[in-house]
Amino acid sequence: MRSHAILLADKYPEERTLLVQFTHIDSYDPDLASYLLENPAKSLDAAENVISSLLPAERSHVKLHFRIAGLPLDARIEIRSLRSKHLGTFVCVEGLVRKATEVRPRVLDAVFKCARCNSELHVLQEGVLLKEPLECSKDVGGCGRAAGSTKFILLPEESTYEDTQKVEVQESPEGLRGGAQPERLEGFLIDDIAGKISPGDRVILNGILTGNQRSGPQGKSTLFNIMLQVNSVEYREHEYDEIQITSDDVEKIKEAASKGDIVKEISSSISPTIYGFDIEKEAFALQLFSGVSKSMQDGTKIRGDIHILLVGDPGLAKSQLLSYMSSLAPRGIYTSGKSSSAAGLTAAAVKDEFGEGRWTLEAGALVLADKGIACVDELDKMSDNDRSAMHQIMESQIITVAKAGITATLQARCSILGAANPTYGRFQDEQLIGDQIDMPPALLSRFDLIFILQDKPNSSRDWSIASHILKAHRVGERRKLDHTPEGVPDAEVQEESKLVEPTFDRDFLRKYISFAKRVNPILTDDAISLIREEYLRIRKGGEEQGASVPITARQLEAYVRLSEASARGRLSPIVEKEDAERAIRIVGHYLMKLAREGSMLDIDRITSDMSHSQRSHATVILDIIRNNANEAGVVSLDEIMAHASKLKIDETEVRKIIERLQRGGQIHEPRPGMGAYKAI
Repeated sequence: MRSHAILLADKYPEERTLLVQFTHIDSYDPDLASYLLENPAKSLDAAENVISSLLPAERSHVKLHFRIAGLPLDARIEIRSLRSKHLGTFVCVEGLVRKATEVRPRVLDAVFKCARCNSELHVLQEGVLLKEPLECSKDVGGCGRAAGSTKFILLPEESTYEDTQKVEVQESPEGLRGGAQPERLEGFLIDDIAGKISPGDRVILNGILTGNQRSGPQGKSTLFNIMLQVNSVEYREHEYDEIQITSDDVEKIKEAASKGDIVKEISSSISPTIYGFDIEKEAFALQLFSGVSKSMQDGTKIRGDIHILLVGDPGLAKSQLLSYMSSLAPRGIYTSGKSSSAAGLTAAAVKDEFGEGRWTLEAGALVLADKGIACVDELDKMSDNDRSAMHQIMESQIITVAKAGITATLQARCSILGAANPTYGRFQDEQLIGDQIDMPPALLSRFDLIFILQDKPNSSRDWSIASHILKAHRVGERRKLDHTPEGVPDAEVQEESKLVEPTFDRDFLRKYISFAKRVNPILTDDAISLIREEYLRIRKGGEEQGASVPITARQLEAYVRLSEASARGRLSPIVEKEDAERAIRIVGHYLMKLAREGSMLDIDRITSDMSHSQRSHATVILDIIRNNANEAGVVSLDEIMAHASKLKIDETEVRKIIERLQRGGQIHEPRPGMGAYKAI
């Protein structure tokens, strides 16, 4: 002990903590360990006094902290389970950092000077409000005057300070059941552990639970708020460590993976009450597993998380799918792009009562979903601030905050499952997706998969959907009854219940996903060859003169991520040919729906505000305006239409192109409303 203390003293002030594992104390003296948990304040003070006594005289000014970590699992208490009996005891809580204030010094030993006699007085400080001396004590050579007959001046340079930070942790969403709201707890950090926590971190806080008395206009209350005086902080090192997987669970997981197509079975367990969407649900299953995140030798990071966007007509259960996915993912958060929260989707700097006058950095939904899935409904209705930050989040998976003097980088390593509604109510096949939802094409291009959900009448499909919905309602009605009433075939209802029953229950799926995420598969030569051949086959269609660009490297990376997710789902250490085939099939489904123009693919229909053919026609319209302008350089709309019709360009398309050229600043209308245009 003495050698450790002296070694730390030599590194002071860079290192000021002696960290001891609780198991070491327990193995040395179980009674001492029990006493520590029940009387932490006395125990920690005694330990720090002993450390100070072990230091040589020349190190007497060194103040070392005694911190304890590694409490056993049975000693951890859920935030919602904290009660009055825990006040004053050493507790361990686990949660997600929601807010964190900036680090500011707090005075510990305030030195005052008496304005009458210039005597210096030391006052130890507690709480938030500064305490002044009650009198200029004669015991320290003062004049003996009371505070009312003299003035005490604070000497900042003579006083002693320590760094402080206030944080708010909330229960992890994966530990909640039945839609319960997460409980929150404030924590107070001092000295060397302050400033190391950021919003979005998943931490274990060890400390003393204390009570702060409430006060109001009517005076002091008998009710107290609880706060944790943090002694030490531990960080979650691995994804989904909070989900406990027993050896029996591992056997069941491996057994399930060895039977048939496990990814198909998992996709059938995703919202089985919703009929159809087989390809989409298969993609959701792969999103739960995600690809492999990579850190390259040059420092480059390649994301493994899969981003999916649903765009569709109203009434197709998009919100229900998102809500189900958020409850299924081990770390899932459901929110709306039209969020009313100050932090919104990203992060915010706020100055409120929590920070006691300090600026507080508050995490948004995507930061809280770090290493999980963020299900964002109404993604097209997000604020302008969130929209600008989304570009960085989706590719780099970080959020850079520079607000109110706070500069911080927060992690947002999450998959995004978004839903958006077409601007005009229903999706039109012939129009570009960028024209139909209020999202910039550059943002759309960052999604690995975009699925269009359309409500088109079809006799056979409508019959199947109607039957499925009605049977699901009847099953739900039967669950409320003790027995099936007369007139309803009980055997048939029992059979129908299997239609809406998931293959795997949620608890098992969460454990399966958590276990599978620890597998890091590697591509085989067969998988590489298949993906490369498919990519080159599609690219070959764009080699002709004047042809469109059919696919880009972003889609190539989507193939890889989906293939890796498929291998993870099978618990396979290698990505095989069947995984690559699954990825090619899913990406091909989305490209043929959104990027097809005639018999060819044109990726500009997704990633740009103009398709290849529209861009070619825009050049033609510009030439018409330039070549047919009068002396004032102006051409009427009727004349433009006449020339365009000879070249078989549709009138509606001409109007769209003119509107885009105006927005782009390439032409303008000298006299608005007159229907005449001039090239710039």
